[in-house]
Amino acid sequence: MSAPRLFALDDATYAKLAEEHGTPLFVYDAATARAGYRRLRAALPERATIAFAVKSNPFQPLLELFAELGASFDCASIGELERVARLGLPGSRVYMTGPGKRMEELERAYAMGARVQCEGFEDLARLDRIATRELHVNLRVHPAGGIEERNRIIGGAGPSVFGIDEEDLPATLDRARGLERVRIRGLHVFAASNERDAERLLETYAAVFALAKRLQSDLGEPLEHIDLGGGLGIPYTSGESELDVELLGAGLAALLDANPWFTGRAILEPGRYLSGPCGTYLVRVIRTKRSRGTDFAILEGGANHLIRPALIGQPFPTKAVAKSGALKPTTLAGPLCTSLDRLGDVELPDLEPGNLLALGACGAYGATEAMTKFLSHPEAREFLHDVEGAGDPLHTTLNP
Repeated sequence: MSAPRLFALDDATYAKLAEEHGTPLFVYDAATARAGYRRLRAALPERATIAFAVKSNPFQPLLELFAELGASFDCASIGELERVARLGLPGSRVYMTGPGKRMEELERAYAMGARVQCEGFEDLARLDRIATRELHVNLRVHPAGGIEERNRIIGGAGPSVFGIDEEDLPATLDRARGLERVRIRGLHVFAASNERDAERLLETYAAVFALAKRLQSDLGEPLEHIDLGGGLGIPYTSGESELDVELLGAGLAALLDANPWFTGRAILEPGRYLSGPCGTYLVRVIRTKRSRGTDFAILEGGANHLIRPALIGQPFPTKAVAKSGALKPTTLAGPLCTSLDRLGDVELPDLEPGNLLALGACGAYGATEAMTKFLSHPEAREFLHDVEGAGDPLHTTLNP
């Protein structure tokens, strides 16, 4: 398999965009985003719905792009619901998740006709008070074991704020039978994060289908949805393999065929897989220094724009735009007055103030996850570079 493509655009385009629009700048390449969606859609069986996880990147032009391609949307707050509402989609293409939904969020989701992923009996009871008609919802279940346990962001099979613990499911279903209008007609399980091994994802999916079969039996009603969550991963280094979505799609089709009791739709919530590869963060070097054997490049943006390196301990793929030379270890630091402001240790040529760096694969959990307000530095601008949509290689949509 060839090395993954970690940068969506070439150096000449990066240099031109940085010169025209300034830095720090998040650039999202529409062609890369479209290609990723089309590849995933072609690989998946017809009965699979792609619900883009808005949390990964809520930039409005990117949401419009995925909506035009036919995506549904997974929202985790009222703010994300409002962004998706601007797309003018039917409620059947909107899902509402989150472990602590406020009443106003449930009311907004109901008004939109969104499918709510209920995390506990509180969600069920509040929706029952809101609803004026029979309302079908999905119930999120936290499995007892046998599901992805490696990533602390998801939490494994230990205690979790997410969903109903599997062992508490019978009692919850008993209580839910007393509701007037709300009916559980789907299962939601989210149990992986940035997984690039299709076989591991399929093992998880098989466990979810087994749980769904038991839930359908307990309900005595057919499930309409089995929401398998997200977790479709992307590489962040040239040594990491890409997710084989063709293998994933074939395996999911086989699971659907092997479970004829389920006649509804399987839901996938990819965020990072769709938005990550299309994004690049362009940032200039302010100064360089050497301190006790370590070479630092101090940049005009840092953890206020990209927090993932500090959380995960892995830098984004980084290159110096249009600059060659022997590579040497360099620690990237931001401008914030805290030693926590680090973007990782990378290999770069000798740098000078004003040099432009490109950090690739940061279209997901970049601007949306950052400590934007910390120390009141300027926010990075966001920009959609679209060739196919406008017929102009420099057609752009820039945020305020």
